[in-house]
Amino acid sequence: MNLKDKLNEIQDYFSPRIIGEVNDVFVKLAKIKGDKIPWHNHKLEDELFYVIEGELLFELEGENPFYLKQGELFIVPKGVNHKVSATEECSILLIENKTTAHTGDVQSEVTKSVEEQYFK
Repeated sequence: MNLKDKLNEIQDYFSPRIIGEVNDVFVKLAKIKGDKIPWHNHKLEDELFYVIEGELLFELEGENPFYLKQGELFIVPKGVNHKVSATEECSILLIENKTTAHTGDVQSEVTKSVEEQYFK
């Protein structure tokens, strides 16, 4: 599989797409541009972010915001409130447990069910 080819198939921002499964986790790709991801957390699951292209602004509750740049990785520990955004288009790879809700318990205009995250 070529990640850039898969990313070219993604048209919508804030809409993760499942590209594979490893045991009990999903491997996902997403494009981020703007600030529509709400503050949220995942009570029982850690979440891994890897920046493929661009810069991702990362905000963790009670911490100073920071940028993840191309080639950088960050793991959000379970239970930590967080949000991400990007001024310019940013492509990311996510690794999440299959039980992880896209925006935690917070429902917003960008929340996607697992079924909506599969490539069609």
